Amino acid sequence: MSKEYKNYIGGKWVESKSGKRFESRNPANWEEVIGTFPKSTKEDVADAVEAAKKAFPRWKKIPAPKRGEILRRATEILVERKEELARLMTREMGKVLKETRGDVQEGIDTGFYAFGEGRRLFSQNAPSELPDKLALTFRLPVGIAGLITPWNFPIAIPAWKIFPALLAGNTVVFKPATDTPACAVEFVKIFEEAGLPPGVLNIVTGTGAEVGEAILNHPDIGVVAFTGSIEIGSRIAEVAGKHLKKVSLELGGKNPQIVMPSADVDLAVDGALWGAFGTTGQRCTATSRLIIHEDIYDEFMHRFIERAKGLKIGNGLDESVEVGPVINEAQLRKIEMYVRIGQEEGAHLTLGGHRLTDGEYAKGWFFEPTIFEGVKPDMRIAQEEIFGPVVSVIKVKSLDEAFEVANGVKYGLSSSIYTRDLREAMRAINELEAGITYVNAPTIGAECHLPFGGVKSTGNGHREGGWTVYEIFTEWKTVYIDFSGKLQKAQIDTWEDME
Repeated sequence: MSKEYKNYIGGKWVESKSGKRFESRNPANWEEVIGTFPKSTKEDVADAVEAAKKAFPRWKKIPAPKRGEILRRATEILVERKEELARLMTREMGKVLKETRGDVQEGIDTGFYAFGEGRRLFSQNAPSELPDKLALTFRLPVGIAGLITPWNFPIAIPAWKIFPALLAGNTVVFKPATDTPACAVEFVKIFEEAGLPPGVLNIVTGTGAEVGEAILNHPDIGVVAFTGSIEIGSRIAEVAGKHLKKVSLELGGKNPQIVMPSADVDLAVDGALWGAFGTTGQRCTATSRLIIHEDIYDEFMHRFIERAKGLKIGNGLDESVEVGPVINEAQLRKIEMYVRIGQEEGAHLTLGGHRLTDGEYAKGWFFEPTIFEGVKPDMRIAQEEIFGPVVSVIKVKSLDEAFEVANGVKYGLSSSIYTRDLREAMRAINELEAGITYVNAPTIGAECHLPFGGVKSTGNGHREGGWTVYEIFTEWKTVYIDFSGKLQKAQIDTWEDME
């Protein structure tokens, strides 16, 4: 019998006012129901916002180092439950155990970083232009943060948002993806166990159309942080803009890996396999385009194809499996659609391209690692985010052409170049239009203590991770302290007047 989960509002586990529920299922075995969850409404969101609003005055007054202590306790519990959560995550969203363990570890790293940031929420001071006057700045919480997260990193990405939002003194209304609510609820339970005061963190499960829209439209939510598709991100920016909310958008990618003749070919193949097919291609940073110099093309592709053929596909709970299922049937159908589009556009389907349905695959959503060659840069499969184990290979004649192709999409999240030529590497750093550039490493593998985000249509300029995420969840306050004992007029009184 599947587990029945509830919303967490104001420190209590409660049902939705709708009385309705939805299921979360295992994409490797669709017959397995992980749990059922409240199909919440805007009334449930309103209750969560009210609880967050009530908790905010007390929470913001707790010194940041003390808030950090609670987050440290939560992180220590996360360490203890790492294997349990990793196994739940593999069952709920499909990626293999080594990756789900890494997902939880990223949440752990983020939590410990936030704990330290409690004593480092640095502001800046500057000299005043007037005598006997101090000019100071401070960071203050925004208020209530509405957090909307995707299914592909169901612990790591919520951690990226929840830890810094709380550390900065905000209270939170959290809407997880409907594909991975069990991971989200178990994550919230950890904060409850760690002693987070009631109402500081609230979780409301349900659809984007109902719960997500309610978060966007609620006047008491001051900042919205979202990770997901460009289409939904555009909608969030539109709605939140009408309410003048702060918004952080982390959207899609069409990430290129360039391989030059000077590259270590075996290393480049390792990177391409991991970048393209890790998490079954379901990462915003996944390598979806391989841009290969013609002088190295045949050698690289021979090794890459042979290695891709040997990847083991299956249930991620099997430690020997390297590629798990895609998240659900709708995503599988989308991948199949793009394979048809690629063939219709004239690209050559070199490997894969099919759903796996025999034997152990029959009950899940499994898709072969897929390689297209003969891809032109303007083809849809080279321009649009597929979010599956599909990579488009483009042959180029020069480094300049490689940069032109790499930059010729609307996205700009991650990028990679394999080269042993220092000048080529430095040019890539300067010329690739992306928020992240890897040299001799794949396009995936961000570290939590460094800024994460992209340019162009990949986002709206904010960066999660590291110290930069605190810009999202804080407001600056400037303070002037005049101890001169007289009226001083900035920009009017000058040093000549004081002589």
